Amino acid sequence: MARRIVRTAVQLGALSFLAFLLVALLDSRYRVLPNAIHNRLPQHHDQQIITDIEIASCLKILSGCKKEAPWYRIEKDLYLEEHWIHHAFVHVIRKHEKELTDNELVVLDVRLSRTQPEPEKEGELWEKRAGGIWILRGKLKHNAVTAVDVLFGPDAEDPRLDWKIKENPLRIGKEARLSVRIGSPDGTAEKHKTPKLRIGKTGKFKIIQVADLHLSTGVGECRDEWPVIKGTKCEADPRTLEFVGKILDEEKPDLAVLTGDQVNGESSPDSQTPLFKMADIFIKRGIPYATIYGNHDDEGSLKRHELMALTETLPLSLSEPGPETVPGVGNYHLQIMSHKADHPAATLYFLDTHSYSPDERNYPGYDWIKPEQVQWFLDERESLSARIKQYSGIHLQMAFIHIPLPEYTHKNVIVGEWREGVTAPRFNTNFSKALMDSGVGIVTCGHDHANDYCSLEKQDGHPRLWMCYGGGSGFGGYGGYNNYIRRIRMFEIDAPSGRISTWKRTESEDNGRLHEQVIVDGGKVTEA
Repeated sequence: MARRIVRTAVQLGALSFLAFLLVALLDSRYRVLPNAIHNRLPQHHDQQIITDIEIASCLKILSGCKKEAPWYRIEKDLYLEEHWIHHAFVHVIRKHEKELTDNELVVLDVRLSRTQPEPEKEGELWEKRAGGIWILRGKLKHNAVTAVDVLFGPDAEDPRLDWKIKENPLRIGKEARLSVRIGSPDGTAEKHKTPKLRIGKTGKFKIIQVADLHLSTGVGECRDEWPVIKGTKCEADPRTLEFVGKILDEEKPDLAVLTGDQVNGESSPDSQTPLFKMADIFIKRGIPYATIYGNHDDEGSLKRHELMALTETLPLSLSEPGPETVPGVGNYHLQIMSHKADHPAATLYFLDTHSYSPDERNYPGYDWIKPEQVQWFLDERESLSARIKQYSGIHLQMAFIHIPLPEYTHKNVIVGEWREGVTAPRFNTNFSKALMDSGVGIVTCGHDHANDYCSLEKQDGHPRLWMCYGGGSGFGGYGGYNNYIRRIRMFEIDAPSGRISTWKRTESEDNGRLHEQVIVDGGKVTEA
């Protein structure tokens, strides 16, 4: 019996080893493993020196379209899978510094041009590659190219430290653009520092809620454009980001909260491109930002955990995936410290409202906050209570979600416009009661673009709660509903008075505050 067990174990071990070798071989040629696993393999480690760059094209019927080792393929079809016949991929050769020979050349710079770049120094020689790529190679220096990436569209941006997107697109593909990282070959280039949120000298802290940007790979198509700008073609993403940028410059918020559907998944075959455009607008202005996801973010090329993993690496990002034991991605909290001490003056909670109903037959429509998330919130609130008690002032609390709670359908006291039906989940896990009983004065969401109201929720035996909409900001998402004008919601915390006020700003040139109201005063929820 013992021999049989040993023999079986040896056979299973041998089969497992052979299976591993087979998968590794297939992955080296066709990339069959998921990104989460693939990127951890040694042959795909990115902290290396680039020694050459090339483009390989092939017919779709010829699977693989991959240059042989030592070439490594960047897994983005330059045609975004839209060409009927061809694939094309950027390939690089990359090596660890210790693997380089004394006379081996590395890539020092990359240009995109129809003609050979003029040499800036004597002896410079630009080498031509396919797709309009010119590379400058030389002996290893501290400023060598250490990574190459591909983004798409004339409005593409790369907000990562040490990365620079090239000014011209490749001459092959669908407005594909190279972005290169120049920095330390050992990967020790300076990483972004996580900003610390703090009440200002005036005792105030301003938050901008940006809901439903619906950014695309490329400029995107406008939906329900209003107002119509005569004589111009509406490009969704440039117009959206111009609007958001204008409000950022005028309001100068201390924090931006993006409450889902930053990425318009159905028009994002490369989700990294719209994600970077979203982050870039805040990074350029030095504004920290925190994100949660909606039902459209992960319908493109990246899933929720991949979007969050990428967002976490970007400068000024405060986004967190949250505990793996809690359903969803993006269940976390942030605290805003008092002006003079490291005691929290306010706590902001973020929860993932998921996407579509897992039980369409009984509860059609959208998903709901899970009981485990409600318990996580209650546990977080309890664990933070000791630290909160150290703050001598009034501690304020807010919550941010994407899909509205079922209680948003209650027609109590309303400030703002109710233009469309509330697409809340049919199943209710009573998160609103958990918020009320924990002293949270306001919860705000996105999802229903044309609704922008705040509704006062009243339930017997529970404190009151303001439930607000941010209002849709992006032209890549629907508008309509009686010529809806895109808008953004603002919140201002006044710590000394324990007050939270809110208003909206629209794309129209009124430069005024719409439906301004105080929702919490003296730490207590107001009537209106």
